[in-house]
Amino acid sequence: MELRQLRYFEAVASTLNFSRAAERLHIAQPPLSRQIQQLEDELGVSLLDRSSRPLKLTNAGSFFYDQTVQVLARLKEIQAATRRIGAGGTRWMGIGFVPSILYGFLPNVLQRFTNENENLDISLSELTSVQQAEALKAGRIDVGFGRLAIQDEGLQNIVLTEELMVVAIPSGSALCKETTIPLRRLVSEVLVLYPAAPRPSFADQVLHQFSVRGYEVRKTYETNGLQTAIGLVAAGMGVTIVPESVQRLRRDDVTYRPLAEQGLTSPLIMTIRVGDTSDHVAKFRAMIEAALAAPDDTDA
Repeated sequence: MELRQLRYFEAVASTLNFSRAAERLHIAQPPLSRQIQQLEDELGVSLLDRSSRPLKLTNAGSFFYDQTVQVLARLKEIQAATRRIGAGGTRWMGIGFVPSILYGFLPNVLQRFTNENENLDISLSELTSVQQAEALKAGRIDVGFGRLAIQDEGLQNIVLTEELMVVAIPSGSALCKETTIPLRRLVSEVLVLYPAAPRPSFADQVLHQFSVRGYEVRKTYETNGLQTAIGLVAAGMGVTIVPESVQRLRRDDVTYRPLAEQGLTSPLIMTIRVGDTSDHVAKFRAMIEAALAAPDDTDA
């Protein structure tokens, strides 16, 4: 699959007319038609319903069009950022994160760091801990923030803090009457776990807390993200365990309760490449350490 084919398909899918698409692309119609046919042959599906007048996208074509638009838009962003960096106007820094960190002190630190480093082009990517490790080794990000330490000789894991875990339950649940909830009370509930993949993940941390105590969860439901997990709890489909900072995600249909077990925590881990001496990573790390030393300042 070539980038040219994606551009050609985007033009055809947005106009639903080969002639107008060819005019927009400044090419003849026959080679355009051949490129789209080659793309369909490679994918093994029909993207266009050619029997319809005007043309229509098939279900697969609609999905592929949506993805193509996103890929091309992202490519434009990459091109623009690369030109800025190449011109010496900015430097680039990639940061990966898991969604649960957005409710703690890090967003405020990131905002301050961005404001104080205007010549730094910061890119944020939502990635699981496993994906962050892969992105760090590939150079796609410079810093990762997750809940799981991925052991790799090329990576340095720095535990920033240990955060207590709490349980999120539907507001209509009988569990809301309890001030604290022991894990054994959750065994009979549907436990919503996230992320479903890739593993290992925060989901395995949660399951470990049950298994080390000899508890076997009877039914689980796996989803890909924190927001979806909370949404399922709100719909009364189960309960989920989250870091306590997530309680800032307030909903009338979700109630948070502390867990009865002492010391049930999840680490917040910053991961960088071993031997990374870049000044922007050092400055960012220093700002985070300062925020941890004076946590009250992060609320400012």
